[in-house]
Amino acid sequence: MAASDTPVLLLNAPLVANRLGYPDLSGLDLLELFAFVHPARFCVPTPRGLAQALDLPEPSDDAEVAALLQRAAGALVAACEDPEWFERAGAWSALQSLERLRWPWAQVLKPHIAKPERAERWLFATLPDWEEAGERPPPRQVDLPHTDILSQLDHLTGEGSERRDGQREYAGNVARIFAPRPARETPHVALAQAGTGIGKTLGYLAPASLWSKAAGGTVWVSTFTKNLQRQLRAESRRAYPLKRPDGTPPVVVRKGRENYLCLLNLEDALQGGFAGRPAILAHLVARWAAYTRDGDMIGGDLPGWLGTLFRKRGITALTDRRGECIYAGCPHYRKCFIERAARDSAQADLVIANHALVMVNAARSGAGHTREGPRPTRIVFDEGHHVFEAADSTFAATLSGSEAIELRRWVLGPERKNRGRRRGLSARLADVASYDEAGGEAIEAASDAANALPGDGWLARVVEGQPIGPVEALLSAVRTVTYARDETGQDAGYGIETEASGLPGEVIEAAGVAAQAFAAIRVPLIRLGGRLEAVIADPPDWLDAQGRARIDGARFALNWRIELLAAWEALLERLGGPADPEFVDWLAVDRSDAREFDVAIHRRWLDPMKPFAKVVLEPAHGVMLTSATLTDRVGSDAGDVSDAAWETAIERSGVRHIASAPMLSATHSPFDYATRAEVLIVTDIKRGDLPGLAGAYARLIEASGGGVLGLFTAIRRLRAVHGRIADRLAREGLPLYAQHVDPIDTGTLVDIFRDDPRASLLGTDALRDGVDVPGRSLRCVVMEAVPWPRPDILHKARRAAAAQDGGGSAYDDRLIRARLAQAFGRLIRGRTDSGHFIVLSAAFPSRLLSAFPEGIAVRRVTLDEALLRVKEGAIGHMLDPAIEPGPIE
Repeated sequence: MAASDTPVLLLNAPLVANRLGYPDLSGLDLLELFAFVHPARFCVPTPRGLAQALDLPEPSDDAEVAALLQRAAGALVAACEDPEWFERAGAWSALQSLERLRWPWAQVLKPHIAKPERAERWLFATLPDWEEAGERPPPRQVDLPHTDILSQLDHLTGEGSERRDGQREYAGNVARIFAPRPARETPHVALAQAGTGIGKTLGYLAPASLWSKAAGGTVWVSTFTKNLQRQLRAESRRAYPLKRPDGTPPVVVRKGRENYLCLLNLEDALQGGFAGRPAILAHLVARWAAYTRDGDMIGGDLPGWLGTLFRKRGITALTDRRGECIYAGCPHYRKCFIERAARDSAQADLVIANHALVMVNAARSGAGHTREGPRPTRIVFDEGHHVFEAADSTFAATLSGSEAIELRRWVLGPERKNRGRRRGLSARLADVASYDEAGGEAIEAASDAANALPGDGWLARVVEGQPIGPVEALLSAVRTVTYARDETGQDAGYGIETEASGLPGEVIEAAGVAAQAFAAIRVPLIRLGGRLEAVIADPPDWLDAQGRARIDGARFALNWRIELLAAWEALLERLGGPADPEFVDWLAVDRSDAREFDVAIHRRWLDPMKPFAKVVLEPAHGVMLTSATLTDRVGSDAGDVSDAAWETAIERSGVRHIASAPMLSATHSPFDYATRAEVLIVTDIKRGDLPGLAGAYARLIEASGGGVLGLFTAIRRLRAVHGRIADRLAREGLPLYAQHVDPIDTGTLVDIFRDDPRASLLGTDALRDGVDVPGRSLRCVVMEAVPWPRPDILHKARRAAAAQDGGGSAYDDRLIRARLAQAFGRLIRGRTDSGHFIVLSAAFPSRLLSAFPEGIAVRRVTLDEALLRVKEGAIGHMLDPAIEPGPIE
């Protein structure tokens, strides 16, 4: 009641509102003030984190937090009067706009930010232009002497650092991928298992930096998680300078277009495209844009918590997520963060990217699309155990209602009047249509045909059985047959699916009509592309440089949509025919908490490493896949990695589909797992006993004093457990955070968890891998169950394929062991780390125990016994009870 009556000082209003159960809570949020005063500066969004960021004394308990909030507010306001305030430029102008939007902090700040003597320049005038550069020559063919590699490694690790024999061996193995390849389409491929703690990052940066300097080429290092990208950026400073003498960066972080701020979207938002609270967000993002390193909004230097303060998806609306970029036709093209990153990466010595981007770049380079930069030819896939699933997503085909309506909006523009800048094809190319009759006819034909695509309200019509047009009719038929075949029960709340085989005639007939509708759009788009090429080849007098650039951008966007439509047609054409053994097709209704949000037809490769090998491996010269869990783990010693263990890594690398033979290596972790950790399998928590599960989590967190990472296989159970125990733990000074509950992005949740040794964090798959929390902040990992694979259609098809080779259940076991190994890897990140890995499931088969490092103690215990060991920190020095074989599920 007090919070609703008067503005109060808050820290992270949405989180406080979520905890109070008062969704409309508002006030003076110190995080918003921090984002205004110190844009592009890191701050953990907790009282302790705010104190650290502002160099204030940290509160010792909750009772001191209120006073800290007042001191922090005073420090931030005082910073605005400091003559040395680094972020002063643009603040006064931004504050005037924020005052008009009734931002709560505007009246507080107004007396403290003086009007500048000279008018401040608009953001878009202050951003620097990127410079064109000539094409980089092909790299020279060089061999790296082994002694030079070791010398470079010694230089990177620093004088007086510990010499790690495993790291030196690993660096020598990595260097083999930089040797000249023996024949065309025969790259050097290395599979390197690297135990946690050997110094893997510097181990591959040493030969990579040596090669890029000697050969004048670019090395791509690809990761699966943004956390490792941030770590790599920091580690790379040991090997490369921040800037070259000519001012260009030798190291560039590349991400997909949807990660970067779109300046045209931002301009639209600042000029009325956003209203209310989202408009305030736009102005705070504009403050950040003036100081950002590279414009990366997702995992870069934009605070991850900023977007969550404004509830709606304002951050995503400021990026290019719908493929609307007009490229060189944009007035901000020469300042574009995306274009700058692409050009910098073409000249860089090291490009840090993610698996999907590497694959997309390789595919588009092969298809003649060069806008995203040159094809990577020397690639290190860190977190290499994720390459399979990244390829699975990258080379998939999906026809869904949400994607079809986006295509309609791209061709026709939005159906309703809105504040945005979205325009249809005819509006974007009106001058071409008026000049070139054939081009105008192609635009008109494509626009007429696009009326067959789903429009606004399509899902409601499909659910009611009243579709409009051939594509909505297809989606309606897909939904009907999917529900008709559902075995799970419609009240389960999760998405449902069915095989795309034995389909009724209504679905086949609707698919044929929809395919014709797609072709009717695709054919005139192809004609339009030809006419645009003709206009560029023989330009009219009125076509200036900006018009030429706009047409060039339209050609690229056209090619993308033509390929998409062709893929949809191919998908539909196969629905009524015999099954293709190379692919897995299925129909799906996507739901969340029993609410439908999409209907789709999916197609995946049975083995996605086939296209990966063709697109990525064959054109490359050297590729390495590396990870601590690359093989089906048998033990932690390199000598224990058997041929059978390597089989999994080889199959999931794509190397079987090319002429090269893989170079295999395994390096032992230096950690003494037997004395630093132990595995406890709790046997008295019954499956399905939610109160018992919640009680077990609460008691384990209490026994550990926080520092617990709880991993769940189902979001519903995670939410139920959090709801039962969060208040109990908070009263004992043990903060509990959770994915899918707290209105905070995953990266920020991990930052909060890392910063507070008494905090605990609950999450799902995203926290099982790629989370690096060394020290006392993470001292106990608790899994609610054995991570069995979800038996969906795709999994069953791959399991059946493995069963033909005699390995159906073995296929499942390999997946589970990999997940267990990845989860265990969160526990010990440094030599001094220690802790317990706990599984709350009596049904833990003994055949899965090889997932854990060799020599580690594994105990089957009751919950009370586990609590005692966790509370006392007992590891490895108590008589082991006999390990009885567990039941096999």
